[in-house]
Amino acid sequence: MKIAFIGGGNMATALVAGLVKELGAGAQVHVVDPNAQALEKLASQFGATTATSIDDAVGACDVVVLAVKPQQMRDVAAALAPQLGREPLVLSIAAGIRSVDLSRWLGGYGAIVRTMPNTPALIGMGITGMVATPGVNEAQRAAADSVMRAVGQTVWLDDEALIDPVTAVSGSGPAYVFYFLEAMQAAAVEMGLNAEQGKALALATFAGAAELAAQSNESLDVLRQRVTSKGGTTHAAITSMEAAGVKPAIMAAMQAAAARGRELGDELGAD
Repeated sequence: MKIAFIGGGNMATALVAGLVKELGAGAQVHVVDPNAQALEKLASQFGATTATSIDDAVGACDVVVLAVKPQQMRDVAAALAPQLGREPLVLSIAAGIRSVDLSRWLGGYGAIVRTMPNTPALIGMGITGMVATPGVNEAQRAAADSVMRAVGQTVWLDDEALIDPVTAVSGSGPAYVFYFLEAMQAAAVEMGLNAEQGKALALATFAGAAELAAQSNESLDVLRQRVTSKGGTTHAAITSMEAAGVKPAIMAAMQAAAARGRELGDELGAD
């Protein structure tokens, strides 16, 4: 499988690293980016071939991964369209760009998979929401899954409208986790621990609880209840959060993220 990346930033680098590790595909990876320094790093570390602009090597690939900023996508699509004669799979990891708009910019091209990865992909622990257009065949769907599984898990969707909720839950989700960890660290410092101790305790607790939930067959609310003895310390904390409306505030924040995702789609896709 020959794979081209348009864009050589952090997420593209993570994908290239994952592919080389999982599939041994270094010699089959081609990266296009105007940043010569980024290209030199990708070539030296992973054996990728490189170019500073979209070239014939892109057109010879089976999969073309669009890893550029959403605001650059329209211009990139215009440059890419002439290279699609071999009908490769086009896989987009750009936030907010809808398949219908990308297809239009590519001259009506139909083999597109739209994805929403998240930043833990940088350490191979990401999760990516994915949706395919009707023009994607089974082999291309499998190829797309292989690419994104190189940096974590995948979740396939039947409706592209669900990409916005995926963005709200997992795409933006790492920031919510960091926000909560910040609060835990700050509270630890207020109560007399130093910042390093507070961070270590918060990080280990979050990571351990998440892994416990992942390995358990029980629901999240049951797991929470098992830690929350009535009248105990955890009960006091949960009662305080409930009184402060923490859960509905989190849910409202995620709704806001999804709504902004829909707005970005409208803005970026407008002619």
